Parts: sequence; structure tokens; C-alpha cells
Amino acid sequence: MSDTAGEAKLEVKQASKEVKESENVAEKYSAMTVSKNSDMNMGELSSAFSAVPTHKPVKKVAFCSHQQIQFVEDKQEFSRFPTKAGRRSLSRSISQSSTDSYSSDSSDDETSPRDRTQVNSKGSSDFCVKNIKQTEFGRREIEIAEQDMSALISLRKRAQSEKPLAGAKIVGCTHITAQTAVLIETLVALGAQCRWTACNIYSTQNEVAAALSETGVAVFAWKGESEDDFWWCIDRCVNTEGWQPNMILDDGGDLTHWMYKKYPNVFKKIRGIVEESVTGVHRLYQLSKAGKLCVPAMNVNDSVTKQKFDNLYCCRESILDGLKRTTDVMFGGKQVVVCGYGEVGKGCCAALKALGSIVYITEIDPICALQACMDGFRVVKLNEIIRHIDVIITCTGNKNVVTRDQLDRMKNGSIVCNMGHSNTEIDVASLRTPELTWERVRSQVDHIIWPDGKRVILLAEGRLLNLSCSTVPTFVLSITATTQALALIELYNAPEGRYKQDVYLLPKKMDEYVASLHLATFDAHLTELSDEQAKYLGLHKNGPFKPNYYR
Repeated sequence: MSDTAGEAKLEVKQASKEVKESENVAEKYSAMTVSKNSDMNMGELSSAFSAVPTHKPVKKVAFCSHQQIQFVEDKQEFSRFPTKAGRRSLSRSISQSSTDSYSSDSSDDETSPRDRTQVNSKGSSDFCVKNIKQTEFGRREIEIAEQDMSALISLRKRAQSEKPLAGAKIVGCTHITAQTAVLIETLVALGAQCRWTACNIYSTQNEVAAALSETGVAVFAWKGESEDDFWWCIDRCVNTEGWQPNMILDDGGDLTHWMYKKYPNVFKKIRGIVEESVTGVHRLYQLSKAGKLCVPAMNVNDSVTKQKFDNLYCCRESILDGLKRTTDVMFGGKQVVVCGYGEVGKGCCAALKALGSIVYITEIDPICALQACMDGFRVVKLNEIIRHIDVIITCTGNKNVVTRDQLDRMKNGSIVCNMGHSNTEIDVASLRTPELTWERVRSQVDHIIWPDGKRVILLAEGRLLNLSCSTVPTFVLSITATTQALALIELYNAPEGRYKQDVYLLPKKMDEYVASLHLATFDAHLTELSDEQAKYLGLHKNGPFKPNYYR
């Protein structure tokens, strides 16, 4: 017993010694810290931090088996003016999405899809995607999207037996995501033949493009295309032997513009165009005003279901997702400028304000500016506050909203991004000059380095942030996709003379029908008007409940 007690005392003594040594170390460290801090004023502290170079190469941390840390240089050089082939190679090397499959062969990554012949299980090679082997992975992505797109699936089941799109040959240019795939497969189920390409060089989900190609949809798109690839893919969709489109589903107007300019005879035979973006609609109105629009077009962008849901609620959630994934930024206390207070701007501002950002608005429209003021935001000119801003977000659909002069005056570490469709809102072209250095730090994240060491963080090279750098809520896209499907059905089946060579808004009855299809998800129950109430309001009991001009 005495031996055991002695051992126990020894263990207690040793433990006590270790605790004291631990306390001594803590006291010593604390004393050192206090001493150092007491001798260092704020100016010295600031200079200590600023002494760290701001243009060092990015380093990766690698752990060895014996627990030592090694730093490995990993700086990627970029040609300021790459060749066409070089641009393709560069885009491919940096465009891996968080949703992309990691099962692709490395040999496939080294060559452009344009330089390889791929064949699906049916023996067809009428497509061009990153890797047809990703089909199974893409199919799972589509199945997940279908679970939150019940309204579109419901429309598919209701109309599948009637085949309202039988004979329709639809050429589409949209973002190619799992949600778009559900729309495309719905159009096919309703009788249409489809050929598809991407409206954005960064938003394509490669595995989804592969899954669509496997089912027989001719898809020409992959994530990280060059500008040359982009137009090549559009041309391959339109110009194919033995197939001539009679319907267009466009997002941005690039497909419509290409067909109008390069294939005018094909364009004249189109029965209808459905366009869903501000940019694309603007182009259509320009053609119509000039008397050059020779086919009817449906402006889906200004439908209530697009403005109120896709533009507002979708952007309210996805703006934070895109910024967080790319920069890990904390929003609390950040000074943010949102250029444009339309529905997209309203969604972005609501999200940023909720997380504690100080939000400013720039606007040209006095009505939108007054709305911003009433919502608690300060309306300013960009030049007034450009030197103090942490984040700039453009969402106007315009061009040169943020100029090179303004970018020159931004402070170090500022973030610049775009939530509009086109890459014209930020003057990115002016940044590709010899005196500025581009450094890629993450996929879709570039540091633009000025000669004095100042860095501005540019996301997605000024292209659409949310679909280039993250994903968007499936449910909201279900609303837009259902609207697009109904617009295509309406234009394709409309009797001759109903729609002339002009741009039309989606009938209000269709807007309300799309909304009603989605109410079941929330177990929502609509109140029905009595005959007396309907007569009093001058409405039909089953709608439409708002006039066509209601937005």
C-alpha cells in the first residue's frame, strides 16, 4: 500500500509541477505581450502590418508525414493578351465549379471539347460538352432539382398527353444548370426537339450538359469557354444539316442577334421568340423600333412572375452565396454600393442590410431612387463615395456603370462584381493594360494589382456573379421556367394574326396560373370571390385579378 501511495504522491507532484510550469509559461507569454504592446503605439502597429508586401505570390500549405510545414510556391502566370487557343486553355484550367464532378479524366481537361469527338450511348456525336462520362453525376443533379420544381413537373404531366409543342424545333441559349435541364426535358416531353447552348461562359454545369447530351438533346456548352468558343457553340446549335429551328428561347439576346445577322432567312421563318433578360428585351425593342423584327416575341423579363420572384427573391439569396464562396467576406459594417434599385437591386440590398452592411444606392430613375430612400438607403453618386467603398455591385443592365477612373480611385482590397446579365456594366476591358497585373487566386476570382501595390478583387471577370460563382434557389427558377414553357406554348399554338411582328408581355392570366401552380408547395389555400364580390370589382371569379399593366 505504501508503494502505491508513494507512486500516487509522485504523480500528483509531477502533475503539480507541470501545471506550475504551464502557468509560468502563460505568465511569461502574457508579460511579453503586455510589454511589447505597451511599447508599441498605434502608428508602429500600423506600419508593422503595412510592411508586409501586398503583392507576394499566393502560397499553399502542404503537410509532410513528419508534421513539418512546407510552403510551396503556386503562382499562376497569365498572358495579358492570350491567343485564342491560350484563352481556351486558361479558362479550362481555372473553371472548376463546386458543383462539377471530379471524376473527369485529366486527359480530357487538357484538350478543348472542340478538339475531341465524343459519342453518347446511342451512338450520337451531335453535341459538344466537357466530358460525356459525367452523365450519371449530371442525372443525379437533375433529379435533385426536380424535387423542388414540382410546379413545372405538374405542368409536364398535365400537358404531356396533348403534346402542345409537337413539331416545335426550339433552339435555346440560357444558363445550362440542373434547373434549366428540367425545363428542357419538359419541353421535350411536350413534343419539342431541342438544341441548346449557354448564354454565359462560366455558368454551365458540365455534368448537367453531359446528362442532357446523353438523352439526345444537342448541347454545345462547357464551363470556361472562350469568347470564340461561345460564338462557335451558338453557330453549331443553329447551323446544322437537316434541322431548322422555328422557336427561340433566349437569355440575353445573343442567339437572336446571331441568327438575325448571320442567318436572316432562317430567322424570318421563326414563329416566336421568348426572351427573359433586361439586355435581351432591350435588343428586341431596338429591332422592333427600327422595323427589323420580323417575328413575334414574348417579353418574359417584365412578367410579374419574373420580376417579383426571379429578380427579387432569387437575387436576395444568391448575392450573399456568390460573395461568400468567392471572397469569404464578412458583411457586417462593410460599406457597399449597389448600382441600380430595380428588382435585382432591391433583392441585393435587402440581403446586405440584413447582415449589417452600410448600403448606398446609385440610381437614374427618380421613382426607384425614392423607393430606396423610403427603404432606408442613401442615394448617392458613385464618385462621391468611391474612395470609401468596400464592395460595388452593379445591376442596371447598362454599360460602363463603373469606369476605369473610378476603379483607379477605389481603396485597396475593394470587391467589384456584377449581378446584371452582360459583362458591360464594369469597364473590365480598360483593366487589361500592361501597367496592371492580373493574378488569379481562386476560380472566378482575380486580383487586379496597380503599380503601387493596390489590389481590387474582380469576380467572374465582370460577368453575372450568382450563376458564375455559385448557384441559385431551385424553387425560384421553377417559377421562371414554368413561365418560359407557357410562353413558348402560347406563341407556338397561337392562331395566325394573334401576334404580329412586335414585342408582347406575357398575358396576366398566364402569370397568375404560374403562381397558382406553386402555391401547393406551401399548402396555401386561395380565397374565392363570391358572385357579388366579383361583380363589385368588375372581375371574373377565376381572374385575371390584375390588369395587364400591373407590375
